[in-house]
Amino acid sequence: MYPQVSRRGVLAGAVAGAVASVWPGEARAQDGRRTRALRVAHLTDLHVQPERRAGEGMAACLAHVNALADKPDLILTGGDLVMDTAEQGEARTALQWDLFTKTLRDHNGIAVEHCLGNHDFWGMNKKKSATTGEERNYGKKRALEALGLAARYRSFDRAGWHVVVLDSVMHEGDGYIGRLDEEQWEWLKGDLAATPTDRPVLVVTHIPILSVPAALVEPHKETGKREISRSWVLTDAKRVVGLFAKHRNVKACLSGHIHEIDRIEYQGVAYICDGAVSGNWWKGRHKECDEGYGIVDLYPDGTFEHRYVTYGWRASPNASIEAGLYQA
Repeated sequence: MYPQVSRRGVLAGAVAGAVASVWPGEARAQDGRRTRALRVAHLTDLHVQPERRAGEGMAACLAHVNALADKPDLILTGGDLVMDTAEQGEARTALQWDLFTKTLRDHNGIAVEHCLGNHDFWGMNKKKSATTGEERNYGKKRALEALGLAARYRSFDRAGWHVVVLDSVMHEGDGYIGRLDEEQWEWLKGDLAATPTDRPVLVVTHIPILSVPAALVEPHKETGKREISRSWVLTDAKRVVGLFAKHRNVKACLSGHIHEIDRIEYQGVAYICDGAVSGNWWKGRHKECDEGYGIVDLYPDGTFEHRYVTYGWRASPNASIEAGLYQA
């Protein structure tokens, strides 16, 4: 039922992986004795499914992370953990979540905290998924159940840093838009207000708060206007950025969703998109982005270092053919 991959083969892929890039302008250690507070691996857009060797790819990525000589203390996932449940029935949804949880259990020994993405929302399109919305675990409940989470957004403290995990996907019609609902917004304001000003904050969303690729859109053929999709970045980004400006201990925001490597520095906050573990949905590289994940080193003074790491994955030659009915 599940793709099989040998431990030896996975570790070989781990050795083959390489650092793809190190962002310039990071805060660098002045000497070799500076103490790091926390090392985080940010794995986003895994899009696990039985096809395209996706289970093997996820296992290879996890093995690469776990085999790093300087091993991360924590894995943060960035959403879109399974290929798609928004337009899939109950059986297909269960198959994907079973594969994700089994692969994570079998190939990972690092603590994990999860963030939800739009493809993790079961039955978003009720017609295609044959859902009514009245199911016991409809919507995000299905993902929370699979992941053992009590809430879709939350925060926690780790090694002197405050980590905030947000739900950036809001259901609208048969699709979604990027924003925070009012309940979550009020919670976020209270959470940041209650965080000591000397404790640095790391924020995790699926949909980017700010993004360069999202702005690189072609003009509309009829109107000539360039409009950023409401599903590509948070539609309420202005108020979120404004809130961060009131809390100068917010240092960085990690996201996924666009399957590209992206970074914006604005008002003292770094907005980073960490590509995709799945690359082009397990069909190879997406634009200029290879399959990979982010490594973030967090320091006690609120500075950090980030790089994007590839793990040596090569898509199956017939991956595009295998896409079949299950498109991203």
